[in-house]
Amino acid sequence: MNAARANGTRPDIVFIVADDLGYADLGCYGGRPADFGPVSPHIDALAAGGMRFTRGYANSPVCSPTRFALLTGRWQYRLRGAAEEPINSKSRGSTTLGLPPAHPTMASLMRAQGYRTALIGKWHLGYPPHFGPLRSGYDEFYGPMSGGVDYFSHCASTGAHDLWEGEEERQDIGYLTDLLSERAVQVVERTSADPRPLMLSLHYTAPHWPWETRDDAHVPAQIGPRLFHLDGGNIHTYRRMIHHMDEGIGRIVEALRKAGRLDNTLIVFTSDNGGERFSDNWPLVGGKMDLTEGGIRVPWIAHWPARVTAGGVSDQHCLTMDWTATVLEAAGAPADAAYPLDGLSLLQLLTGEHATFARPMYWRMNHRGQRAMRDGRWKYLTVDGHEYLFDVEADERERANLAAREPERLERMRTEWHAWNATMPPIPEDATVSLGYSVKDMPQR
Repeated sequence: MNAARANGTRPDIVFIVADDLGYADLGCYGGRPADFGPVSPHIDALAAGGMRFTRGYANSPVCSPTRFALLTGRWQYRLRGAAEEPINSKSRGSTTLGLPPAHPTMASLMRAQGYRTALIGKWHLGYPPHFGPLRSGYDEFYGPMSGGVDYFSHCASTGAHDLWEGEEERQDIGYLTDLLSERAVQVVERTSADPRPLMLSLHYTAPHWPWETRDDAHVPAQIGPRLFHLDGGNIHTYRRMIHHMDEGIGRIVEALRKAGRLDNTLIVFTSDNGGERFSDNWPLVGGKMDLTEGGIRVPWIAHWPARVTAGGVSDQHCLTMDWTATVLEAAGAPADAAYPLDGLSLLQLLTGEHATFARPMYWRMNHRGQRAMRDGRWKYLTVDGHEYLFDVEADERERANLAAREPERLERMRTEWHAWNATMPPIPEDATVSLGYSVKDMPQR
């Protein structure tokens, strides 16, 4: 094993992102077993062997804006592409809707410090030739460029094939979740003798629609490019999709163990936003596209045997971009002075050196004119022009609106949200909102 890895100064990083995973879909977050047994035993084991966060939040309740924040460590609102909710497949060829290659990223900053970088899985931050993982700090890439693809045909909602090796299309046969897991295992095995530490971003598309398990190879012919799959799916299929992802994560952990690298590998697991149609968000209300808790509060797990004590549970408030800052600090990779991080590092909290700290958090959405602020136990929320104030610690389901009872607090939080919003670029007039379904397709929450 490389000496730097052995002495604990240069950890390997494996950053795993699920897609549209609900807050309570995992066993370690209160999820119930499926008819086949535990849904997420390997992820649950990572939580038991590390630290589980109960107040971890996504930067956005929808895919690509959160990914902008993850890659840059900054408020996604600073970049034009992140104003799309989300970037859709029709943007292929756009010169503006993507992550600018000149912008520093978690990958490029770590590569500058000697890390080997790989992205296996979903990119969703713009298309070549103007954008792409290889242009934003990754040495290698394997996966889809768009937001959602069929698990067997690997086609996007436009019908275009969307599985890539670098910037070349790759025609592979197989269930996408398994293909991503297998490639991630190969990266771990192939780089085990490399003197450089590894940063592996593993961004699954599971359990995002279409609703297909490993045994559903017949389904693509039925749905074609209608990937929202509005007439299909159920909780049993959905939970099996999570289980397939969990099996792959178990394989990756085992590969790290066999290579002698698990002890000094920081594994982070989260979701890009809250759950969708079949997810379990209990006790939260709402889901993807919503700034209620179910749309933005997500699983957050950190596993690092060399530094993080097993069995930890933290109620620290944190955002996706805080994990970017944490990973960079752990790797000894400073931010670019011209692009200061908005994320705050949690490294000292993970290692037990510091306790929790105050972390005001802010959101805004073009969709339904939503805005939100979380400060301590309190949350200010606006949806469709209606204002709400919740004591989220006492009322996680956001059912008891305290706006009339606490007018001074409401006014203070409203003022603070507007002050923060004034530091961000305005939402462009041509920014789009792409909704997969509405009340005409199914009853709403």
